Amino acid sequence: MTNNAIIKEDLHTIYNSAIDWSRFSGKTVLITGANGFLPAYMIETLLFASKHFSDYQINVIGLVRNIIKAKKRFADYLDNPNLKFIEQDVSEEINIDTKIDFIIHAASQASPKYYGTDPVGTLSANVLGTNNLLNLARKHQIESFLFFSSSEIYGLLNNDTMTVDEDYYGYLNPLLVRSCYAESKRMGENMCASYLHQYQVNSKIIRPFHTYGPGMDLNDGRVFVDFVSNVLKGEDIIIKSDGTAKRAYCYITDAITAYFKVLLDGKNGEAYNVGNPDNEFSVRELADLLVSLADDKSVKVIMENGDQKNYLPSQVSRIIPDIKKLKAFDWTPRVSAKEGFYRTITSYKKEQVS
Repeated sequence: MTNNAIIKEDLHTIYNSAIDWSRFSGKTVLITGANGFLPAYMIETLLFASKHFSDYQINVIGLVRNIIKAKKRFADYLDNPNLKFIEQDVSEEINIDTKIDFIIHAASQASPKYYGTDPVGTLSANVLGTNNLLNLARKHQIESFLFFSSSEIYGLLNNDTMTVDEDYYGYLNPLLVRSCYAESKRMGENMCASYLHQYQVNSKIIRPFHTYGPGMDLNDGRVFVDFVSNVLKGEDIIIKSDGTAKRAYCYITDAITAYFKVLLDGKNGEAYNVGNPDNEFSVRELADLLVSLADDKSVKVIMENGDQKNYLPSQVSRIIPDIKKLKAFDWTPRVSAKEGFYRTITSYKKEQVS
């Protein structure tokens, strides 16, 4: 069990949401990309549920590329008999004899810093990895397969004043290297639909929008993560753009609750936006919010247009999720950006102290 008080509170919040954890009773859940920010929280949630639901044992298998990193990330859980790891690249053939009941495919290089440096590696997890896991799902006749897609699949929007529902798609140029992520996520979604159609693999899709919280890799490269890192270090926030691009930010407890709801109750072959449209900020507005949360009151925002090495910026100026489909499952995001980023910053301070 984690010693971080903020994460403990988060796990309690998710556990106490309207999710029927008994449906995982005696089942095995395979989660790929287990070292990643979001899948790692899902693993901790399942282990938390298993511990607090004494009648229900939930087994979790985390597929990782780096077992050393996994042992560090899950140091508080290494003696937990319900957690096991498999070390391999998801893009290679996956053979697991243990009966698998649920698969959550979250292995992916989601940070734009990889799109320019490793586009092939980026697309491989989304296409080859998805193919491998869907074949595994077919073999094990699993109950549910959850594919982590992305809001990036919406492409360039003709009207950036609208919220985007799951049936709206904008233009994507497949010859742009930056499209390696969005195009491969689009292909991954079609693979889920195709395996459902041809082999009856019960697949569902989530499209996460910007999600933040404790456990983010502070070297991730996305601006909102950089801002958190700046505040923790007492550094000025330097914005290397005009600061007008707008995004909606969702705290991790709201997001993880949604993921489990879709895994258990989502309709096969359908996609669900997961985000918080009420927490929309421009880059500059978000920087100002983070500065207001800094202990060091000398920290300020500096506007400085300039090149960002190896970073291929998005051409989308604004994208806000329509979440009506998820609201039908009695889900709504509850955490404000001010509260969520305060909790995020506080969690890292507690890690530094311990």
